Amino acid sequence: MQKNYILDTNVLLHDPGSLKSFADNAVVVPIYVIEEVDHFKKEASELGRNAREVSRLLDQYRRLGSLSEGVPIEGGGILKVALLQDQPLDTINGHPSNVDNAILKLALSMREANGEVPVILVTKDTNLRIKADALGIRTEDYETDRVNPNDLYRGAVDIFMQPDEVRALKKGETLPAPPNECFPNEYVWARSEGDLALSALVRFSPDCQELRPLRTAPKATLGVAPKNREQHFVLDALMDPDISLVTTMGKAGTGKTLFALAAGLHQVEELGIYKRLLITRPIFPLGNDIGYLPGEIEQKLNPWMQPIYDNLEFLFERQRGRKGLSVKKLLTSGTIGIEPITYIRGRSIPGQFLVVDEAQNLTPLEVKTIITRVGEGTKIVLTGDLHQIDNPYVDAASNGFNYVVQRFRPEPMAAHVELMKGERSILAERASDLL
Repeated sequence: MQKNYILDTNVLLHDPGSLKSFADNAVVVPIYVIEEVDHFKKEASELGRNAREVSRLLDQYRRLGSLSEGVPIEGGGILKVALLQDQPLDTINGHPSNVDNAILKLALSMREANGEVPVILVTKDTNLRIKADALGIRTEDYETDRVNPNDLYRGAVDIFMQPDEVRALKKGETLPAPPNECFPNEYVWARSEGDLALSALVRFSPDCQELRPLRTAPKATLGVAPKNREQHFVLDALMDPDISLVTTMGKAGTGKTLFALAAGLHQVEELGIYKRLLITRPIFPLGNDIGYLPGEIEQKLNPWMQPIYDNLEFLFERQRGRKGLSVKKLLTSGTIGIEPITYIRGRSIPGQFLVVDEAQNLTPLEVKTIITRVGEGTKIVLTGDLHQIDNPYVDAASNGFNYVVQRFRPEPMAAHVELMKGERSILAERASDLL
């Protein structure tokens, strides 16, 4: 049965493409929502860009016919703009509670006018869903781009094999893949059926036809060495130039950023595969913001990028054979670039090793914007921790990092690794588990 989906403002601002996401059903946009969208259209933020996109899409559909009567949209459904005849716009005044109440009244009116057609209010506002439920209005969250963290791809599996096969893998040989369901570049802990102490770390080939040994990296050059099997996996993905996108997830202290920087710097300086190590991260304060920072853009960025500087300094301390190496020198020479995500739109980034730190704070649209900036010969690495989300507009299920992991899971050019064990310190590991 065809349904009437009423969209709230936050759904459209979250994803302008939501207008096309309801198959052959009727999509209803209350006129009060358009009024709210209009308040955001002049902002330079992501909300402003989404608001302008919503207005453009609605104007395109308007040319197909009368929005008050309904126009056809992709998927076989129709799009309507609706209002209550006895609810003039001058009584709304843009106040959020007034707009919410007007949307609820519209939903009740539509349900009473045609009780046979289900009316569903789609909103990301929890309180509005509660109020709607109290009125007997069916509600849903917008879940098209949501990924349940419990169902998230882990990037590695355990496989039991014959002892002679495991020994061959340990020697660096390539074997035909067992008849297991797999994803391209998925990592494997191959264990012996007869001797659990016998095991090998390998990965599926991009076509899932072979089990291949991991790449080895010179410890002295990188300055850091893997301490657990997941760190071996992520280092292998970071060092493989055939993998263009690496996503690595893990709690605090697992080495996500450290290994990304170490592998990137090694491939820029020592191997010459990439021209520059470019590092960027979204800017969200942990507590109350301290206000404007003085100075030029580099000085303003210093407090936000200090975690990056800390990791780089740690790497330089480990590389004792290279005296005089410093973050300042590499920044001045252009070997390392540190930039805010704010200015990445419209750019093209070829031939670089791009690290996007704290990617769990990005929306799906922001992640798309970043990855589509990648030019020929660039490798992009996204690191994130679902337990450290500071962006108030995303959560563990709706952030862009999850979205990328799931969408690129079947792609031969991508690899994902979840780091499980913290290696920063015993105290940091216990704090991550207990607090």
